[in-house]
Amino acid sequence: MRKRKIYLIINFLVAIAITAQAQVGKWQSGIVMQEFLYDKAPFPSCHSATIAETPTGLVASFFGGTKERNPDVEIYVSRFVDGGWLAPVSVADGIQPDGMRLPTWNPVLYQVPGGDLLLFYKIGPKPSEWWGLMKTSKDGGISWSDATKLPDGYIGPVKNKPVLLSNGNLFAPSSKEGDGWKIHFEVTKDNGKTWRTVGPLPENGVKAIQPSILQHGNGKLQILARTANRAIVESWSEDNGETWSALTKTSLPNNNSGTDAVTMKDGRQVLVYNHVLPPGDLAKGPRTPLNVSVSKDGKNWSAALILEDSPISQYSYPAVIQTSDGMLHFIYTWRREKIKHVVVDPSKLKLKKIKNGVWPKLKGYTAPVITATKSEEP
Repeated sequence: MRKRKIYLIINFLVAIAITAQAQVGKWQSGIVMQEFLYDKAPFPSCHSATIAETPTGLVASFFGGTKERNPDVEIYVSRFVDGGWLAPVSVADGIQPDGMRLPTWNPVLYQVPGGDLLLFYKIGPKPSEWWGLMKTSKDGGISWSDATKLPDGYIGPVKNKPVLLSNGNLFAPSSKEGDGWKIHFEVTKDNGKTWRTVGPLPENGVKAIQPSILQHGNGKLQILARTANRAIVESWSEDNGETWSALTKTSLPNNNSGTDAVTMKDGRQVLVYNHVLPPGDLAKGPRTPLNVSVSKDGKNWSAALILEDSPISQYSYPAVIQTSDGMLHFIYTWRREKIKHVVVDPSKLKLKKIKNGVWPKLKGYTAPVITATKSEEP
């Protein structure tokens, strides 16, 4: 009887997942390709992907190992060559000079215009104690330099990509989690040789980390960030990032999970995130669904895509870029088992306004009930 009950439960969950996947297609106008970076890998768990366009093609990076925080977690790189992703290759680990091994964390790729591909990452037992390192590649991620440790107290971009401003400053959005959650920026004019800090930002009673930078022209910048306050928060700068307003909540929900955003060539803003509130009054909740919204002004948002919608969590820690051909590329954690890559033609998006932070209803689409989740890691 017990085996039959388990069998029925499994079948029920599978049926929900199949139905959800069929319905989510109604929210996927504009998607031109979906794929995993790999089918099999020498590690069971992966997370925190990043992507960049180089002169020789797309490059992605993420960390993989037994489990987040385990000492065997390494930084892997995959390259898109001849229409497909090559097998991931380890490019950094946490082995110390004395033989001690520590986990690696949160790689971030950045292609210097006309220059090297930069790889930022962290080493340390936990986020409150990690430190930043950087490697460079002159051949689009095929080979890498030795690691350079960033100056004491610097970790580089904490999760999301740096942004090159019109004044030549490369602004790395960053944050720290030791003495409370605090957002700051690490700024370089010479591609990582020297650094200075802007911030931390006024907290205004908000616990926020992992910002993304959006550009609105004429020195006006905006950040959107993850919080433990059940909402995505924002801050604004009118002077190319030298001073910032206090953090304030937006109308968009946050489940205490990472987000990313990018300014498109046409000036519109794109945000990828889990549009879901945690249950009750909790700060953290399931990391499903995974959504994309678009805005002209960074304030008023329209629903654009549901990349994933399943009762099985998690779809998380997304990254987004726009490539030279105008396509949007999203990359994210798929259930901690794989890294998924989705290509979107922004000209084919069908937008529907988000009112009061509620994802709009679409005829024929019913969101699945979340009935099974995996434990949510940091």
